[in-house]
Amino acid sequence: MKKSKFDFDLIVIGSGAGGSAAATIAAREGKRVAIVEADTFGGNSPNWGDVPIKSLLHAAHLYDQARRGSRFGIRSGAMSYNYPSLHNWKKLAVKRTGAGDNRTYYDNQGITTLHGLAHFLTPHEINVNRRHYSAQSFIIATGADWKIPDIQGSDSTPLMTPRKLLDSTRLPKSLYIVGGGTTGVEIAQLMSIFGVKVIIADVASRLLPDYETEAGELLEKILVKQKNAHVLTQARTVAIEKENIAHRVTYSRGGHEHSLRVDQVLVCAGRKPNVDLGLENAGVTYTDKGIVVDDHLRTTAKHIYATGDVLGEVSGHTHTALMQSRIAAHNILTKKKISPDYTATPHVIFTYPSIASVGLTEDDCLRRDLHINKSLVPLSVVARSNVSDFNDGFVKLIANKRGVLIGATIMAPDAGESIHELALAIKHGLTTAEIANTPHAFLTWSEAIRVAASKIS
Repeated sequence: MKKSKFDFDLIVIGSGAGGSAAATIAAREGKRVAIVEADTFGGNSPNWGDVPIKSLLHAAHLYDQARRGSRFGIRSGAMSYNYPSLHNWKKLAVKRTGAGDNRTYYDNQGITTLHGLAHFLTPHEINVNRRHYSAQSFIIATGADWKIPDIQGSDSTPLMTPRKLLDSTRLPKSLYIVGGGTTGVEIAQLMSIFGVKVIIADVASRLLPDYETEAGELLEKILVKQKNAHVLTQARTVAIEKENIAHRVTYSRGGHEHSLRVDQVLVCAGRKPNVDLGLENAGVTYTDKGIVVDDHLRTTAKHIYATGDVLGEVSGHTHTALMQSRIAAHNILTKKKISPDYTATPHVIFTYPSIASVGLTEDDCLRRDLHINKSLVPLSVVARSNVSDFNDGFVKLIANKRGVLIGATIMAPDAGESIHELALAIKHGLTTAEIANTPHAFLTWSEAIRVAASKIS
Protein backbone atom coordinates (compact mmCIF):
# COMPACT_ATOMS: atom_id res chain seq x y z
CA MET A 1 0.00 0.00 0.00
CA LYS A 2 1.37 3.36 -1.03
CA LYS A 3 2.18 5.58 1.95
CA SER A 4 0.67 9.07 1.93
CA LYS A 5 3.13 11.91 1.81
CA PHE A 6 1.01 13.72 4.43
CA ASP A 7 0.53 12.92 8.11
CA PHE A 8 -3.23 13.48 7.79
CA ASP A 9 -5.87 13.75 5.12
CA LEU A 10 -7.45 16.67 7.01
CA ILE A 11 -6.39 18.93 9.83
CA VAL A 12 -9.13 21.05 11.39
CA ILE A 13 -7.87 24.08 13.32
CA GLY A 14 -10.47 24.91 15.96
CA SER A 15 -12.82 22.53 17.79
CA GLY A 16 -15.87 24.78 18.04
CA ALA A 17 -19.00 24.65 15.90
CA GLY A 18 -17.10 25.56 12.74
CA GLY A 19 -14.69 22.66 13.08
CA SER A 20 -16.38 19.89 15.04
CA ALA A 21 -18.90 18.69 12.45
CA ALA A 22 -16.34 18.61 9.64
CA ALA A 23 -13.82 16.65 11.70
CA THR A 24 -16.44 14.08 12.70
CA ILE A 25 -17.81 13.70 9.16
CA ALA A 26 -14.35 13.19 7.66
CA ALA A 27 -13.36 10.68 10.35
CA ARG A 28 -16.52 8.65 9.75
CA GLU A 29 -15.61 8.56 6.06
CA GLY A 30 -12.39 6.82 7.02
CA LYS A 31 -10.12 9.84 6.63
CA ARG A 32 -7.11 10.45 8.86
CA VAL A 33 -8.16 13.55 10.79
CA ALA A 34 -6.53 15.75 13.40
CA ILE A 35 -8.16 18.62 15.26
CA VAL A 36 -6.17 21.43 16.90
CA GLU A 37 -7.47 23.53 19.79
CA ALA A 38 -5.60 26.41 21.41
CA ASP A 39 -8.06 26.85 24.28
CA THR A 40 -10.79 24.60 25.71
CA PHE A 41 -12.03 21.84 23.43
CA GLY A 42 -15.54 22.56 22.19
CA GLY A 43 -14.88 26.23 21.57
CA ASN A 44 -16.90 29.26 22.55
CA SER A 45 -20.55 28.18 22.32
CA PRO A 46 -20.68 25.36 24.91
CA ASN A 47 -17.90 26.57 27.20
CA TRP A 48 -18.41 30.31 27.70
CA GLY A 49 -20.94 31.48 25.10
CA ASP A 50 -24.40 30.23 24.19
CA VAL A 51 -24.83 27.43 26.73
CA PRO A 52 -23.67 29.17 29.94
CA ILE A 53 -25.39 32.46 29.09
CA LYS A 54 -28.68 30.78 28.19
CA SER A 55 -28.62 28.46 31.19
CA LEU A 56 -28.26 31.44 33.53
CA LEU A 57 -30.88 33.39 31.57
CA HIS A 58 -33.31 30.49 31.97
CA ALA A 59 -32.80 30.57 35.74
CA ALA A 60 -33.12 34.38 35.79
CA HIS A 61 -36.39 34.34 33.84
CA LEU A 62 -37.77 31.61 36.09
CA TYR A 63 -36.83 33.65 39.16
CA ASP A 64 -38.30 36.84 37.70
CA GLN A 65 -41.57 35.15 36.77
CA ALA A 66 -41.91 33.48 40.16
CA ARG A 67 -41.28 36.59 42.22
CA ARG A 68 -43.93 38.43 40.21
CA GLY A 69 -46.48 35.65 40.64
CA SER A 70 -48.73 37.50 43.07
CA ARG A 71 -50.94 38.70 40.21
CA PHE A 72 -51.84 35.05 39.60
CA GLY A 73 -52.50 34.36 43.27
CA ILE A 74 -49.05 32.91 43.95
CA ARG A 75 -47.42 34.03 47.18
CA SER A 76 -43.84 34.61 46.16
CA GLY A 77 -42.79 37.76 47.98
CA ALA A 78 -39.98 36.03 49.89
CA MET A 79 -38.21 34.72 46.79
CA SER A 80 -34.41 34.78 46.85
CA TYR A 81 -31.46 33.19 45.06
CA ASN A 82 -27.94 31.95 45.74
CA TYR A 83 -25.55 32.91 42.97
CA PRO A 84 -22.88 30.28 43.68
CA SER A 85 -25.64 27.68 43.34
CA LEU A 86 -26.71 29.29 40.06
CA HIS A 87 -23.10 29.15 38.96
CA ASN A 88 -23.07 25.41 39.73
CA TRP A 89 -26.24 25.01 37.64
CA LYS A 90 -24.46 26.73 34.74
CA LYS A 91 -21.53 24.28 35.02
CA LEU A 92 -23.94 21.33 35.10
CA ALA A 93 -25.71 22.62 31.97
CA VAL A 94 -22.37 22.92 30.18
CA LYS A 95 -21.41 19.40 31.24
CA ARG A 96 -24.73 17.95 30.10
CA THR A 97 -24.35 19.24 26.54
CA GLY A 98 -21.32 17.00 26.08
CA ALA A 99 -19.80 19.60 23.76
CA GLY A 100 -17.84 21.56 26.37
CA ASP A 101 -14.28 20.49 27.20
CA ASN A 102 -14.88 17.45 24.98
CA ARG A 103 -11.41 16.29 23.94
CA THR A 104 -12.25 12.68 24.77
CA TYR A 105 -15.14 12.79 22.29
CA TYR A 106 -12.72 13.33 19.42
CA ASP A 107 -10.34 10.72 20.77
CA ASN A 108 -13.18 8.21 20.79
CA GLN A 109 -13.99 9.09 17.18
CA GLY A 110 -10.45 8.19 16.13
CA ILE A 111 -9.56 11.85 15.62
CA THR A 112 -6.07 12.91 16.73
CA THR A 113 -6.34 15.81 19.18
CA LEU A 114 -3.62 18.44 19.43
CA HIS A 115 -3.71 21.08 22.14
CA GLY A 116 -1.83 24.26 21.31
CA LEU A 117 -1.54 27.16 18.88
CA ALA A 118 -1.37 26.19 15.22
CA HIS A 119 0.91 28.13 12.90
CA PHE A 120 1.27 27.53 9.18
CA LEU A 121 4.83 26.90 8.00
CA THR A 122 3.92 26.06 4.39
CA PRO A 123 0.60 25.59 2.56
CA HIS A 124 0.50 21.95 3.73
CA GLU A 125 2.31 22.10 7.07
CA ILE A 126 1.62 23.56 10.51
CA ASN A 127 3.53 23.80 13.77
CA VAL A 128 1.86 22.93 17.08
CA ASN A 129 3.98 23.01 20.24
CA ARG A 130 7.19 22.86 18.17
CA ARG A 131 6.07 19.76 16.31
CA HIS A 132 5.30 19.75 12.60
CA TYR A 133 2.17 18.18 11.10
CA SER A 134 1.21 18.00 7.44
CA ALA A 135 -2.14 17.47 5.75
CA GLN A 136 -3.62 17.28 2.30
CA SER A 137 -6.48 19.62 3.31
CA PHE A 138 -7.21 22.06 6.12
CA ILE A 139 -10.25 23.73 7.64
CA ILE A 140 -9.63 26.90 9.63
CA ALA A 141 -12.29 27.37 12.31
CA THR A 142 -10.42 29.46 14.88
CA GLY A 143 -13.40 31.66 15.72
CA ALA A 144 -13.22 35.18 17.11
CA ASP A 145 -12.51 36.89 20.41
CA TRP A 146 -14.10 39.94 21.97
CA LYS A 147 -12.45 43.09 20.73
CA ILE A 148 -11.30 45.66 23.28
CA PRO A 149 -12.64 48.98 21.95
CA ASP A 150 -10.44 52.01 21.41
CA ILE A 151 -11.23 53.73 24.69
CA GLN A 152 -8.76 55.84 26.62
CA GLY A 153 -7.39 53.80 29.51
CA SER A 154 -8.68 50.44 28.25
CA ASP A 155 -5.15 49.15 27.70
CA SER A 156 -4.20 49.69 31.35
CA THR A 157 -7.53 48.98 33.08
CA PRO A 158 -8.75 45.43 33.70
CA LEU A 159 -12.00 45.01 31.77
CA MET A 160 -14.45 42.13 31.81
CA THR A 161 -15.40 40.01 28.83
CA PRO A 162 -18.53 37.83 28.91
CA ARG A 163 -16.28 34.84 29.54
CA LYS A 164 -14.65 36.40 32.60
CA LEU A 165 -17.97 37.65 33.94
CA LEU A 166 -19.63 34.24 33.65
CA ASP A 167 -16.66 32.48 35.25
CA SER A 168 -17.02 34.61 38.38
CA THR A 169 -18.94 33.18 41.32
CA ARG A 170 -19.73 36.67 42.63
CA LEU A 171 -21.94 39.30 41.09
CA PRO A 172 -20.77 42.92 40.88
CA LYS A 173 -22.99 45.51 42.51
CA SER A 174 -22.89 47.63 39.37
CA LEU A 175 -21.92 46.91 35.78
CA TYR A 176 -21.28 49.19 32.80
CA ILE A 177 -21.76 47.36 29.48
CA VAL A 178 -20.12 48.66 26.32
CA GLY A 179 -22.25 47.41 23.45
CA GLY A 180 -26.00 47.07 22.97
CA GLY A 181 -25.96 44.08 20.64
CA THR A 182 -27.20 40.55 21.22
CA THR A 183 -24.80 39.53 24.01
CA GLY A 184 -24.94 42.96 25.65
CA VAL A 185 -28.72 42.95 26.07
CA GLU A 186 -28.84 39.32 27.21
CA ILE A 187 -26.29 39.96 29.94
CA ALA A 188 -27.92 43.29 30.84
CA GLN A 189 -31.22 41.56 31.53
CA LEU A 190 -29.55 38.64 33.31
CA MET A 191 -27.61 40.88 35.67
CA SER A 192 -30.44 43.34 36.32
CA ILE A 193 -32.84 40.55 37.30
CA PHE A 194 -30.35 39.43 39.92
CA GLY A 195 -30.15 42.93 41.36
CA VAL A 196 -27.04 44.30 39.66
CA LYS A 197 -27.27 47.96 38.71
CA VAL A 198 -26.68 47.85 34.95
CA ILE A 199 -25.80 50.67 32.58
CA ILE A 200 -25.71 49.57 28.94
CA ALA A 201 -24.25 52.02 26.41
CA ASP A 202 -24.11 51.99 22.62
CA VAL A 203 -23.20 54.58 19.98
CA ALA A 204 -26.29 53.62 17.94
CA SER A 205 -29.62 55.38 18.31
CA ARG A 206 -31.20 52.24 19.76
CA LEU A 207 -30.38 48.88 21.23
CA LEU A 208 -29.98 46.05 18.71
CA PRO A 209 -29.26 48.32 15.73
CA ASP A 210 -29.09 45.33 13.35
CA TYR A 211 -32.66 44.30 14.18
CA GLU A 212 -36.02 45.93 13.58
CA THR A 213 -36.41 49.36 15.19
CA GLU A 214 -39.47 48.21 17.13
CA ALA A 215 -37.50 45.40 18.80
CA GLY A 216 -34.70 47.61 20.10
CA GLU A 217 -37.07 50.32 21.31
CA LEU A 218 -39.39 47.90 23.11
CA LEU A 219 -36.52 46.01 24.72
CA GLU A 220 -35.17 49.29 26.11
CA LYS A 221 -38.54 49.97 27.75
CA ILE A 222 -38.64 46.46 29.21
CA LEU A 223 -35.12 46.71 30.65
CA VAL A 224 -35.83 50.10 32.21
CA LYS A 225 -39.11 48.77 33.64
CA GLN A 226 -37.08 46.13 35.49
CA LYS A 227 -35.71 49.04 37.57
CA ASN A 228 -32.06 48.02 37.81
CA ALA A 229 -31.17 48.79 34.18
CA HIS A 230 -30.36 52.13 32.56
CA VAL A 231 -29.90 52.46 28.80
CA LEU A 232 -27.60 55.01 27.16
CA THR A 233 -28.14 55.16 23.40
CA GLN A 234 -26.12 57.52 21.18
CA ALA A 235 -23.46 57.37 23.87
CA ARG A 236 -19.77 56.97 23.17
CA THR A 237 -17.57 55.61 25.96
CA VAL A 238 -14.47 57.79 25.87
CA ALA A 239 -12.40 56.86 28.94
CA ILE A 240 -12.09 54.22 31.64
CA GLU A 241 -9.80 54.41 34.67
CA LYS A 242 -9.29 52.39 37.79
CA GLU A 243 -10.56 54.10 40.93
CA ASN A 244 -9.53 52.11 43.99
CA ILE A 245 -11.36 48.79 43.59
CA ALA A 246 -13.93 50.27 41.19
CA HIS A 247 -13.87 51.93 37.77
CA ARG A 248 -14.54 55.50 36.66
CA VAL A 249 -16.25 55.59 33.25
CA THR A 250 -16.54 58.71 31.12
CA TYR A 251 -18.99 58.81 28.23
CA SER A 252 -20.10 61.44 25.76
CA ARG A 253 -23.77 61.93 24.96
CA GLY A 254 -25.58 64.84 23.36
CA GLY A 255 -22.37 66.85 23.12
CA HIS A 256 -21.67 66.61 26.85
CA GLU A 257 -19.36 64.37 28.84
CA HIS A 258 -20.58 62.51 31.91
CA SER A 259 -18.85 60.18 34.34
CA LEU A 260 -19.98 57.47 36.70
CA ARG A 261 -18.46 54.95 39.07
CA VAL A 262 -19.11 51.21 38.68
CA ASP A 263 -17.71 47.96 40.05
CA GLN A 264 -16.99 46.39 36.65
CA VAL A 265 -16.90 47.29 32.97
CA LEU A 266 -17.98 44.66 30.46
CA VAL A 267 -16.98 44.94 26.80
CA CYS A 268 -19.09 43.20 24.16
CA ALA A 269 -19.12 45.69 21.31
CA GLY A 270 -17.62 43.57 18.57
CA ARG A 271 -15.46 40.56 17.89
CA LYS A 272 -12.18 40.16 16.02
CA PRO A 273 -11.49 37.01 13.99
CA ASN A 274 -8.55 34.91 15.16
CA VAL A 275 -6.32 35.07 12.08
CA ASP A 276 -2.89 35.11 13.71
CA LEU A 277 -1.74 31.69 12.54
CA GLY A 278 0.75 32.33 9.75
CA LEU A 279 -1.81 32.50 6.96
CA GLU A 280 0.70 34.31 4.74
CA ASN A 281 2.83 31.15 4.69
CA ALA A 282 -0.16 29.18 3.42
CA GLY A 283 -1.20 31.63 0.71
CA VAL A 284 -4.48 32.45 2.48
CA THR A 285 -5.83 35.98 2.00
CA TYR A 286 -7.43 37.69 4.97
CA THR A 287 -8.25 41.13 6.37
CA ASP A 288 -8.92 42.41 9.87
CA LYS A 289 -12.57 41.49 9.19
CA GLY A 290 -11.77 37.82 8.61
CA ILE A 291 -10.59 35.22 6.13
CA VAL A 292 -11.66 35.65 2.51
CA VAL A 293 -13.50 32.64 1.05
CA ASP A 294 -15.41 31.89 -2.15
CA ASP A 295 -18.99 30.63 -2.43
CA HIS A 296 -17.81 27.14 -1.47
CA LEU A 297 -15.98 28.32 1.69
CA ARG A 298 -12.62 27.77 0.02
CA THR A 299 -9.82 30.24 0.73
CA THR A 300 -7.31 31.54 -1.82
CA ALA A 301 -5.37 28.34 -1.12
CA LYS A 302 -7.55 25.77 -2.87
CA HIS A 303 -6.97 22.98 -0.34
CA ILE A 304 -7.78 25.18 2.67
CA TYR A 305 -11.33 26.04 3.74
CA ALA A 306 -12.56 28.36 6.50
CA THR A 307 -15.76 28.31 8.56
CA GLY A 308 -17.44 30.02 11.49
CA ASP A 309 -16.64 33.32 13.17
CA VAL A 310 -13.18 33.54 11.58
CA LEU A 311 -15.07 34.58 8.42
CA GLY A 312 -16.39 37.68 10.19
CA GLU A 313 -19.94 38.94 9.70
CA VAL A 314 -20.97 36.18 7.28
CA SER A 315 -21.21 33.79 10.24
CA GLY A 316 -21.92 34.95 13.79
CA HIS A 317 -24.21 32.12 14.90
CA THR A 318 -23.50 28.62 16.12
CA HIS A 319 -26.05 27.04 13.77
CA THR A 320 -24.50 28.93 10.84
CA ALA A 321 -21.03 27.71 11.76
CA LEU A 322 -22.30 24.12 11.99
CA MET A 323 -23.88 24.42 8.56
CA GLN A 324 -20.63 25.79 7.13
CA SER A 325 -18.66 23.02 8.81
CA ARG A 326 -20.80 20.34 7.17
CA ILE A 327 -20.54 22.06 3.78
CA ALA A 328 -16.75 22.42 4.02
CA ALA A 329 -16.45 18.70 4.81
CA HIS A 330 -18.67 17.86 1.84
CA ASN A 331 -16.62 20.03 -0.50
CA ILE A 332 -13.36 18.46 0.64
CA LEU A 333 -14.66 14.90 0.37
CA THR A 334 -16.53 15.16 -2.96
CA LYS A 335 -15.98 16.71 -6.37
CA LYS A 336 -19.42 18.31 -6.60
CA LYS A 337 -19.18 21.52 -4.59
CA ILE A 338 -22.09 23.10 -2.75
CA SER A 339 -22.58 26.55 -1.23
CA PRO A 340 -24.16 27.66 2.05
CA ASP A 341 -27.57 29.29 1.75
CA TYR A 342 -28.02 32.00 4.38
CA THR A 343 -31.43 33.18 3.10
CA ALA A 344 -33.51 31.60 5.83
CA THR A 345 -31.03 31.60 8.70
CA PRO A 346 -32.88 32.51 11.91
CA HIS A 347 -31.44 34.79 14.60
CA VAL A 348 -32.57 34.51 18.22
CA ILE A 349 -31.96 36.73 21.26
CA PHE A 350 -32.80 34.96 24.52
CA THR A 351 -34.11 37.89 26.52
CA TYR A 352 -37.61 37.84 27.97
CA PRO A 353 -39.53 38.26 25.80
CA SER A 354 -37.16 36.70 23.29
CA ILE A 355 -36.56 38.18 19.86
CA ALA A 356 -36.31 36.08 16.72
CA SER A 357 -35.85 37.21 13.15
CA VAL A 358 -35.26 35.77 9.70
CA GLY A 359 -34.74 37.30 6.28
CA LEU A 360 -34.63 41.03 5.62
CA THR A 361 -35.45 43.84 8.02
CA GLU A 362 -37.27 46.98 6.95
CA ASP A 363 -33.96 48.86 6.96
CA ASP A 364 -32.46 46.18 4.70
CA CYS A 365 -35.32 46.72 2.25
CA LEU A 366 -34.88 50.49 2.30
CA ARG A 367 -31.17 50.13 1.53
CA ARG A 368 -32.05 47.88 -1.41
CA ASP A 369 -34.84 50.23 -2.58
CA LEU A 370 -37.33 47.37 -2.49
CA HIS A 371 -41.07 47.92 -2.76
CA ILE A 372 -42.61 46.09 0.19
CA ASN A 373 -45.78 45.53 2.13
CA LYS A 374 -45.53 45.13 5.89
CA SER A 375 -47.65 44.44 8.92
CA LEU A 376 -47.06 44.84 12.62
CA VAL A 377 -49.40 43.32 15.18
CA PRO A 378 -49.01 43.48 18.98
CA LEU A 379 -49.27 40.35 21.09
CA SER A 380 -52.43 41.76 22.64
CA VAL A 381 -54.40 40.70 19.53
CA VAL A 382 -54.27 37.03 20.55
CA ALA A 383 -56.00 35.35 23.45
CA ARG A 384 -52.75 33.93 24.80
CA SER A 385 -51.82 37.42 25.98
CA ASN A 386 -54.85 37.41 28.28
CA VAL A 387 -54.26 34.03 29.91
CA SER A 388 -50.55 34.81 30.34
CA ASP A 389 -51.09 38.45 31.33
CA PHE A 390 -48.36 39.50 28.90
CA ASN A 391 -48.49 42.09 26.11
CA ASP A 392 -44.89 43.22 25.56
CA GLY A 393 -44.21 41.98 22.06
CA PHE A 394 -45.24 41.87 18.42
CA VAL A 395 -45.00 40.07 15.10
CA LYS A 396 -43.72 42.03 12.11
CA LEU A 397 -43.84 40.59 8.60
CA ILE A 398 -42.43 41.99 5.36
CA ALA A 399 -43.51 40.80 1.91
CA ASN A 400 -42.48 41.82 -1.57
CA LYS A 401 -44.96 43.29 -4.05
CA ARG A 402 -46.03 39.76 -5.06
CA GLY A 403 -46.92 38.92 -1.46
CA VAL A 404 -43.97 36.58 -0.94
CA LEU A 405 -42.58 36.71 2.59
CA ILE A 406 -39.03 38.11 2.65
CA GLY A 407 -38.57 39.13 6.30
CA ALA A 408 -40.02 38.47 9.74
CA THR A 409 -39.43 39.41 13.36
CA ILE A 410 -41.17 37.99 16.42
CA MET A 411 -40.83 39.47 19.89
CA ALA A 412 -42.66 37.19 22.28
CA PRO A 413 -42.11 34.51 24.91
CA ASP A 414 -40.32 31.61 23.18
CA ALA A 415 -40.06 33.54 19.90
CA GLY A 416 -37.22 31.28 18.83
CA GLU A 417 -39.61 28.32 18.82
CA SER A 418 -42.03 30.12 16.47
CA ILE A 419 -39.61 31.65 13.96
CA HIS A 420 -38.95 28.43 12.04
CA GLU A 421 -42.40 28.51 10.42
CA LEU A 422 -41.42 31.82 8.88
CA ALA A 423 -37.92 30.63 8.02
CA LEU A 424 -39.46 27.73 6.10
CA ALA A 425 -41.83 30.15 4.36
CA ILE A 426 -38.96 32.38 3.25
CA LYS A 427 -36.83 29.43 2.13
CA HIS A 428 -39.59 28.05 -0.08
CA GLY A 429 -41.06 31.33 -1.31
CA LEU A 430 -44.45 31.12 0.41
CA THR A 431 -46.83 34.05 0.34
CA THR A 432 -48.37 35.70 3.37
CA ALA A 433 -51.76 34.49 2.10
CA GLU A 434 -50.56 30.91 2.35
CA ILE A 435 -49.34 31.55 5.90
CA ALA A 436 -52.62 33.24 6.86
CA ASN A 437 -54.63 30.30 5.49
CA THR A 438 -52.66 27.80 7.59
CA PRO A 439 -54.51 26.96 10.83
CA HIS A 440 -52.63 28.07 13.93
CA ALA A 441 -53.46 26.44 17.26
CA PHE A 442 -55.70 28.47 19.56
CA LEU A 443 -54.08 29.90 22.67
CA THR A 444 -50.57 29.87 21.21
CA TRP A 445 -48.42 32.90 20.57
CA SER A 446 -48.12 31.81 16.94
CA GLU A 447 -51.69 32.98 16.33
CA ALA A 448 -50.14 36.45 16.07
CA ILE A 449 -48.25 35.20 13.00
CA ARG A 450 -51.52 34.30 11.29
CA VAL A 451 -53.03 37.68 12.14
CA ALA A 452 -49.96 39.55 10.86
CA ALA A 453 -49.97 37.51 7.63
CA SER A 454 -53.68 38.16 7.07
CA LYS A 455 -53.11 41.93 7.32
CA ILE A 456 -50.77 41.79 4.31
CA SER A 457 -52.61 39.23 2.21
